Amino acid sequence: MLAMSWVYLLFLVLGSWIISSWSFAWGVMAGGSISIVSFWLSHRDVVAFIDSLSAVQYQLEGVNSGKKSKKGFILKFWFRIFLIGLVLLFLIKGSGVNVFGLILGLTTVVFTVTLTAFGAVWRYYFSRR
Repeated sequence: MLAMSWVYLLFLVLGSWIISSWSFAWGVMAGGSISIVSFWLSHRDVVAFIDSLSAVQYQLEGVNSGKKSKKGFILKFWFRIFLIGLVLLFLIKGSGVNVFGLILGLTTVVFTVTLTAFGAVWRYYFSRR
């Protein structure tokens, strides 16, 4: 899904550069990169959190370790949201990217997840089972 997100972002940036301006395309590229990197980091953290929960079940002191990993996961999540907010603030105030292009770029992962879900439903219902 990450590869599909990068390909979708590439087409989106090229299309917005051809149709609109370089400022709009730069906003799309910045927003898409932020959303894809954030999705990748979230995926990595969720997998690590689930692995720590399954490993904790087999330990005797699992309750304390589970609480620590849960706190760490939540702190990482909020730190990532805060960092994304700072980056977006810097991009909007400092470099003057097109805000609409930035918003379009930020929807890259949402669009990829939606396309993947529709593809899975399509294959399930129309696979001639």
